[in-house]
Amino acid sequence: MKRLRKAERNLFFDQIIEEGCLKDRLKFREKEAGLLYGCFGMEKSMENRNKVMNWQEFETKLQEIDLKGTPPETEPERQYYFIKKLRVWAEEKKKELKRPLYANITTFGCQMNARDSEKITGIMEMIGYEITEREDADFLLYNTCTVRENANLKVYGRLGQLKSRKQNNPEMVIALCGCMMQEKPVVEKIKKSYRNVDIIFGTHNIFKLAELLSMEVLDRPQSGKMIIDVWEDTTQIVEELPTERKYPFKSGVNIMFGCNNFCSYCIVPYVRGRERSREPEEILAEIRSLVADGVVEIMLLGQNVNSYGKNLEHPVSFAELLEEVEKIEGLERIRFMTSHPKDLSEELIKVLGKSKKVCHHLHLPLQSGSSRLLEKMNRHYTKESYLELVDRIRAAVPDIVLSTDIIVGFPGETEEDFKDTMEVVERVRYDSAFTFIYSKRTGTPAASMEEQVSEETTKERFDRLLKRVQEISAEKTELLTGKTARVLVEEVNKRKSGYVTGRTDGNHLVHFQGEKELVGKIVDVMLEESKGFYFMGRQMLS
Repeated sequence: MKRLRKAERNLFFDQIIEEGCLKDRLKFREKEAGLLYGCFGMEKSMENRNKVMNWQEFETKLQEIDLKGTPPETEPERQYYFIKKLRVWAEEKKKELKRPLYANITTFGCQMNARDSEKITGIMEMIGYEITEREDADFLLYNTCTVRENANLKVYGRLGQLKSRKQNNPEMVIALCGCMMQEKPVVEKIKKSYRNVDIIFGTHNIFKLAELLSMEVLDRPQSGKMIIDVWEDTTQIVEELPTERKYPFKSGVNIMFGCNNFCSYCIVPYVRGRERSREPEEILAEIRSLVADGVVEIMLLGQNVNSYGKNLEHPVSFAELLEEVEKIEGLERIRFMTSHPKDLSEELIKVLGKSKKVCHHLHLPLQSGSSRLLEKMNRHYTKESYLELVDRIRAAVPDIVLSTDIIVGFPGETEEDFKDTMEVVERVRYDSAFTFIYSKRTGTPAASMEEQVSEETTKERFDRLLKRVQEISAEKTELLTGKTARVLVEEVNKRKSGYVTGRTDGNHLVHFQGEKELVGKIVDVMLEESKGFYFMGRQMLS
């Protein structure tokens, strides 16, 4: 199926699957009964069939909605109602203004947030907005991150700058969502100091955007009251809404939400909630739809993908899910993140070793090389067990590209603890590493720990670590010089005319001479020169 024009793009709802069991059965145990089930526990029933809805079918659904009636109680039908209602309003508003309505969506943080923003963009486009990067848009939304304090400060800074724009254009709607909004002190601060904000919602009800916007522009546009709808937690997963992908040829796919790990420094479980896994048949249906729409690479997303499926009625392991995803014809590459070392199983290592589609790049967060600090961090592994895990992974996938996260200055970190971290860096020799200075997050156990490390000591250690990480990364990339790699071309190079940019299987960035027609294609490229963090290459023509 060809890629549709923007106004006709598929909405990736559930794809029709074969009646009864999946062709390639997945077996798993139901712990209580000890019985084996096939095909994710599906019964041979029409009720369990999923359906993809394209643009035309979605339009038909909207036409069936009676705006004179009350909004449906069920989701996503309730949101369809508000999308239609806002469409009517948007058409009238555009006639009044004699111009389009513009929406600006700005994303802070991780790939989970980026995926949420694609959903937000899809909803806004369905309503009738045009997406822009201008901050004087009619609708402006910040999808926030709160992993580190600096992320919060960026948002506050931007909100302050928007006060004058809001005064000049009182009809501008400013909305905030994402992890930062799950923190009660943050919401209270915004209520007090940033009255220019109109809508606040969190991570659990992204799907309610149309309903909240309807409340703002239709129900009480002159009230001046801030709409706040933040849920503490949820078991609800609503995915059947429009999505506007950044790239037509690759896409993220949420397989689970939330986190159960409660690392002592991390705010994520408090703002994203407990783990909730999507049903595997829903995930597979979405990926099939994406592939039919031209996607060749997917990224399976979750705070800890290795614990996927544990809370399903009929548990399925992440390794089993990967094997099913691999069978989808037309899909070329599979990536996933993030993996928690404590949950990375031998079963998954075997799948990585034999897979033809799973990319040979693994992000395996270390955080610290000190077993003492790892215990304080509540990571549930030791320095020794982490190194053993790396050895097993490399035995199965010798050319695996490893990246990691490392925190410097965690409360109580001594020079000996830091040396343990440096020792792991030397042993593993990561291809790349994201290094962070510890950021105290209110509400986490680590925030109240004694022995907070001084800023001066932390900075000195951070600089040492960063220098060595960069040296090793440069040495590792230099070893690839002269080799040929398969590169997915992602975009026309913005800095060098006549060049394009893509990524290898191992996630290395490559710039090489090529035409824009190569974007979205996987081609062979000679890695001619290492620049430390990227390669300059040359396309190998057959």
